[in-house]
Amino acid sequence: MTLMHILFFSLAALLYAALLPARWRGWMLLIASVVAIYWLQPALPVRNLDFILPTATLVLAMAGWLATKPAPTEVGFKPTLQGLSRDDLLTLAVTVALVLGLSATRYLAPELRPTPSRAPDTLAVALGLIVAGGVLVVLWRLLAGRRSLPGMALLAVVALFVLINAGPTAAALSGALRRLAGQSADLAQATDIGWLGFSYVAFRLIHTLRERQTGKLPALSLREYLTYLIFFPAFTAGPIDRAERFVQDYRRLFHLPGLDAARITEGTARILVGLCKKFVVADSLALFALNATNAGQAQSAGALWLLLYGYALRLFLDFSGYSDIAIGIGILYGVRLPENFDRPYLRTNITAFWQNWHMTLSSWARFYVFSPLSRALLGRNVAPQLAVFLCQMATMLVIGLWHGITPTFVVWGAWHGVGLFVHKLWSDRTRKWYLSLKDRPRVKQAWSVAGWLITLQFVVLGWVWFALPDLGAAWNVLVRLFGLA
Repeated sequence: MTLMHILFFSLAALLYAALLPARWRGWMLLIASVVAIYWLQPALPVRNLDFILPTATLVLAMAGWLATKPAPTEVGFKPTLQGLSRDDLLTLAVTVALVLGLSATRYLAPELRPTPSRAPDTLAVALGLIVAGGVLVVLWRLLAGRRSLPGMALLAVVALFVLINAGPTAAALSGALRRLAGQSADLAQATDIGWLGFSYVAFRLIHTLRERQTGKLPALSLREYLTYLIFFPAFTAGPIDRAERFVQDYRRLFHLPGLDAARITEGTARILVGLCKKFVVADSLALFALNATNAGQAQSAGALWLLLYGYALRLFLDFSGYSDIAIGIGILYGVRLPENFDRPYLRTNITAFWQNWHMTLSSWARFYVFSPLSRALLGRNVAPQLAVFLCQMATMLVIGLWHGITPTFVVWGAWHGVGLFVHKLWSDRTRKWYLSLKDRPRVKQAWSVAGWLITLQFVVLGWVWFALPDLGAAWNVLVRLFGLA
């Protein structure tokens, strides 16, 4: 989000609170979210792709809802046309009308369009929606009621994530799309597939599909599900909310006070804190943060350390600043998104760091990678320590690959997987000794300081793999940090 987006969303929240009747608040959040995913999407070099990708997000959302939809007898209502309630049909009609209306803005002056570039022809968009809708209906009729449907949908989401995030497949996809658009495939690059928000949408889809498999997902209307999946404050940078928590706030919007001073003050203060973090401090630190260019210009190990710590601080302030802004905007609209950061650089061990860094991502990985994998391994009588190592390594590799399917992110994930396992072994062997320090506060405090220094250094060194584009550059910087080159 840019400053203009943040200002617009914040001012619109005041009108939303002051003028909008309570019964329309849920609908307004849906409409605003649909429009926002097109407005926030950056322009792309492949013709019409910056309109197609947000539309594909909506199609995926509809598919996810159908795959998680309980049978009518499970929710106690009588369905209308093809098993959809009247509210669901109205939501579908409103969403389709919005997409067609956005495509019709192609006839407006460029500065008046809510899309990043001129939208495709409205008739072509309508035909595309009919085809996509027909495919969903056919698949739903073939697969509805099968216990395997959520699992198949989950695998499809993972496959799509890999397709658009792995460099070779993304470049091949870009080449194919360029040819379809009548452009030269020779210019195709992986970065052409800049699908804004898809990583977060994929995590929310996996969450709802997995919760449906376990029977824990509450029955959601299409309007609730779609708004949860693309809720505009959290669409681009999180946090990753849980559907059951989000829908509680969404269903209470009818009773939300209008111009509530406490809510507006809290939300505005949170936005201002986030703006200061991101646009004042983090963007200033970008000039002195580690990257390939700055690393090449550094003349000493000391200069590299300054760049590395500048990057670590910038990354935290940038990411936590965006989270603060998203949480603040959500508060203004009556939805309290979960916290995402809680002083992670002050934690005294690597486990505590990950419990407080990008907390919603860590929680997601714990629920959907670590826990099911550990149950599976222990059920096969795998040695407990080996099971812990494999689970922690798999969890951190998933988190690393979520940021990007590149060798450096694989190494970064493995770096933290090893760190978590070593800490687990250490804490198991020193727990009794550490508990004995309750009567020796000075020793305990000194040990906590030592733990903080070791943890901070480990995390900061790990950012080398995160910041640099390839393994050779990252290794070169690591060696130079210790004066070995």
